[in-house]
Parts: sequence; structure tokens; C-alpha cells
Amino acid sequence: QVQLVESGGGLVQAGGSLRLSCAASGRTISSYAMAWFRQAPGKEREFVASIGWSSINRYYANSMKGRFTISRDNAKNTVHLQMNSLKPEDTAVYYCAARISPLGHEARTRTDEYDYWGQGTQVTVSS
Repeated sequence: QVQLVESGGGLVQAGGSLRLSCAASGRTISSYAMAWFRQAPGKEREFVASIGWSSINRYYANSMKGRFTISRDNAKNTVHLQMNSLKPEDTAVYYCAARISPLGHEARTRTDEYDYWGQGTQVTVSS
């Protein structure tokens, strides 16, 4: 079993930045594909970004390209999401997810493609 705990959320003004972290425990995630999703009130959970085990393959939702950066530190069993130029529409609960199988050169944007989930961290962007 893998436990994922997100941190780094908070309240930020539009145009600001936040760095989310996801700490894994229970087993090493160095061979897992990892991703971030988000869910705004009244909306379905949506894909934000994913990263392969080696960090070579990274994928982003179109609305996040150029603003968000996903990264990982396998030695520390962590994954990060750097979010810049934040907009009010980025307000959501952000979730970290782990996939036992490799990305296989695909973004893996569906929630059912991931095996483990964190509890989420709230990000609120004020206008």
C-alpha cells in the first residue's frame, strides 16, 4: 500500500505562485507514474499533469501548459507541482495520484488509471 499526503495549498492572489508537494510512504514510488488532478466545487475531477518514473515524460492539461511544472524526487519519495501565474479558475482541491504501471508514453488523464490517491490540498486563488 502507498499513502500519499499533499501539502502546500493555500490562498493566493491571481498572478501568484504556489508549490504543492506530495509525500509518499509505505513503499517507494520511484517506479510509479505520478500525477496531479484537481476538483473544483460542483465539477468532476480533472487531470492536471503526469510524470513518468524517470521524469523524462511529462504531460500537462492544455490550460496548465506553460504555467505549471510537475517534478519528482525519487530519493525523497516526493512529487511536486509548481504553479505560476495562478488564475481564479485554478481554485480547486488538488490531488496527488500514483499509478503502479508506467505511463507508456501516454498522459493517463483518467482517474481510473491511477491506483492510489491522496486526500487533497485546497488551493484558492482570489481575483
